[in-house]
Amino acid sequence: MPAIAIIGAQWGDEGKGKATDLLGSSVDYVVKFNGGNNAGHTVVIGEEKYALHLLPSGILTPGCTPVIGNGVVVDLAVLFEEIDGLNARGVDTSALKLSASAHVIADYNRQLDKVTERFLGSRRIGTTGRGIGPTYADKMNRIGIRIQDLFDEKILRGKVEGALELKNQILTKIYNRRGFTVDAVVEDLTQYADRLAPYVCDTGLLLNQALDRGETVLLEAGQATLLDVDHGTYPFVTSSSATAGGACTGSGIPPTRLTQVIGIVKAYTTRVGEGPFPTELHDDNGEFLRKQGWEYGTTTGRPRRCGWFDSVIARYAARVNGVTDFVLTKLDVLTGLEQVPVCVAYEVDGVRHDEMPVNQSDFHHAVPVYEYLPGWWEDISQARSFEELPANAQAYVERCEQLSGATISVIGVGPGRHETVVRHPLV
Repeated sequence: MPAIAIIGAQWGDEGKGKATDLLGSSVDYVVKFNGGNNAGHTVVIGEEKYALHLLPSGILTPGCTPVIGNGVVVDLAVLFEEIDGLNARGVDTSALKLSASAHVIADYNRQLDKVTERFLGSRRIGTTGRGIGPTYADKMNRIGIRIQDLFDEKILRGKVEGALELKNQILTKIYNRRGFTVDAVVEDLTQYADRLAPYVCDTGLLLNQALDRGETVLLEAGQATLLDVDHGTYPFVTSSSATAGGACTGSGIPPTRLTQVIGIVKAYTTRVGEGPFPTELHDDNGEFLRKQGWEYGTTTGRPRRCGWFDSVIARYAARVNGVTDFVLTKLDVLTGLEQVPVCVAYEVDGVRHDEMPVNQSDFHHAVPVYEYLPGWWEDISQARSFEELPANAQAYVERCEQLSGATISVIGVGPGRHETVVRHPLV
């Protein structure tokens, strides 16, 4: 009855989609438990590349049931755009299950997200403007709209009326924008009800029953540990729980059933949006990583900020999530460097920190302490065992493992599904 969580161990974009896809043939259910269409997974199968924003990566694996859990916020237009796009490419999406308790992104939340970011100016968070944060705020304020509400227009209308009493005041009087009518919002949301109905169920019950039968459930995080609303670099975080704890609350699976936590880390570090980033590079090395790794957001297309591997945040992620295995992705991107720096600690005002500083202000001013490892020039994309990697690449992996606090079980050596070195099987 294994329940396995896959967690991003940096600031996102670590390659969680590939790791989930790698395990897909070994699991029965793949669950997205947090976030919305503000993050994406890119999965490469043969010559085909799939960019997923809202759907779980398991949608691409025949025989695997993909699930959108209660912790996700759903943009219905995006959901059906993705479903239609996959159907057009011959992918069967009929097995998808969607939690009746997941919250829905209304148009007024998208508008509020965009105008608030513009209003903040230099203090902006760097959101994607897709209404994710305002929808989670509505959830916590108990004025949110859930998937199940779309099937009772009277309930839906009452909830929309209540929400717009406040939203329209903010839009018109603070931001000088046009408000929304209840009729327009209700019509926009109810247009999806008939098409949604076959997918909707009690996903928490579904998943617990699967575990009772001895089936394997894989929980994949959107975003990542350093973007978690509680454990990330607040306030430059997402609005949901992207850690192993969030896997439980966002899926309805109790923590006693979680048997394995797989942390995904790049062989270097990237981040999108605002916020501190100690190992960030503003030189040719940063541009090298961006170009070699094609570091542009799956969902936004924004160029990612790039820097060297940061073992301090890897250790932090291992501790917060209880990581049992790391998957190190994009090792191939480092090929061709004469030496490869690894951040082993920070220095703040002359004081060394081997762990994450407790104060956010210290993290903002952290200067990385580097250890320099020799690089390699050989093409590693064909390697399928650890021994086939160049000696310097092996040494790099082993040092990252020593510094990170958990075993590096899988290494990505290219973007393709099979361009992977498995040191220790994950399942």
